[in-house]
Amino acid sequence: MEYISTRNKNLSFNFKEIFLRGLAPDGGLFIPKKIKRYNGEEIKKLSDLGYIDLATEILFNFCSSSFEKNKLRNLIEKSYKNFNTKEVIKIKKFGDLNLIELYHGPTLAFKDIAMQVLGNIYDELNISSDKKVNIIVATSGDTGSAAIAALNERKNINVFVLHPHNKISKIQRKIMTTIGSHNVYNVAIKGTFDDCQKLVKEMFTENTFREKINMSGVNSINWARIICQIVYYFYSYFKLQNQKVSFAVPTGNFGDIFAGYVAKKMGLPIDKLIVATNENDILERVINTGEYKPTKVKPSLSPSMDVQISSNFERLLFDVLNEDDKQVKIFMNDLKSKGSFSLNQEQLAFIKKDFIAKKINDKETIEIIKSFSKVHNFVLDPHTATAVGASNYVKDGSKILILGTAHPYKFLETIKMATSQQVEIPKQIAHLMDKKENYDILDNKLSDVKHYILEKIS
Repeated sequence: MEYISTRNKNLSFNFKEIFLRGLAPDGGLFIPKKIKRYNGEEIKKLSDLGYIDLATEILFNFCSSSFEKNKLRNLIEKSYKNFNTKEVIKIKKFGDLNLIELYHGPTLAFKDIAMQVLGNIYDELNISSDKKVNIIVATSGDTGSAAIAALNERKNINVFVLHPHNKISKIQRKIMTTIGSHNVYNVAIKGTFDDCQKLVKEMFTENTFREKINMSGVNSINWARIICQIVYYFYSYFKLQNQKVSFAVPTGNFGDIFAGYVAKKMGLPIDKLIVATNENDILERVINTGEYKPTKVKPSLSPSMDVQISSNFERLLFDVLNEDDKQVKIFMNDLKSKGSFSLNQEQLAFIKKDFIAKKINDKETIEIIKSFSKVHNFVLDPHTATAVGASNYVKDGSKILILGTAHPYKFLETIKMATSQQVEIPKQIAHLMDKKENYDILDNKLSDVKHYILEKIS
């Protein structure tokens, strides 16, 4: 499969190149030049597969240039051996809602599903290299811990994780900062997740620096993250086959729900993709009004969604603009210079064919957790709660699949505010709670972060 940049269709890359680079040299995001679309008979054949075999079939479409199919299957199977459920995910029914539990990996978040695979891909594609890869990660809480769990103690890899200082939950931070691994460096940035994300992007686009440190990334801008997430849309849909199905997804950076959009482009008959945001509602605003205008990040009870720069939206924008890479570049330049860009009515209508967006504030989130606990005797984490809340606005008869993105234990303070129900500490992280944390605190300055990285790898 050939890959191009959202900002330059003339650039051409293979899977290995886009995986190791993460971000295109022009600052754009990598996308396939053409996405395979399954016909009805092919969809039917896929529906009979278990999770590992289904993942193999779907991922092979995107990385066949780098892997034989059997080798890919072995890699995927190896990636999920440490999950506490055989089929990687679990689906639970609550009335008209169906909850997809995506948090049965080592760090109790949906990001494990992609990150464990990415860790093993790094090993395979970098196995002959005598030069270490330095992976720089921005995290709002879960991506960092998933990356550490997947990549710690790897021989040819260093991992630098940037998180916003005092703006993630205590449990999220402890899962990252108690891993005493020689190749992992935790850094708290005095700023927001968007600041962390901006620092990573700036380092990526400084070609001299990127090449000097052999830089790579595993944020959701890495296309490999997206393709791993496509799988659970197919798998969960097949469990509700022959029904009208919509997905409700809590999202800040638009990566998880964009995977659903790709699944739909591949032929999965999804009805609507429901974007659930917290009070950092840039995605709700752009989908409902057409204006993409970041504002100041508001700390919330769902911190992994405290985002005002939804990077993966650029991939959807490429489709919205009929693959006009020049116009994408104009919009991205407008965002940088003017602080916003606006879609016209035709472009907005294109988005609304597939997407619905709803903001759920902190007060509503608490009420949803409380009510759901009373009715179903089940505790939602605050991010998943926003998806439950957003799904209530879909009245078209769809069966709703809610993406449950994190274990509620990671957000104990919020759970205590909402319900008196006790959340038992999961065995995956119980041993970490009394361990000493280790991280450094840096100012939100590119020069400081670059100096820190160069010092650690020298």
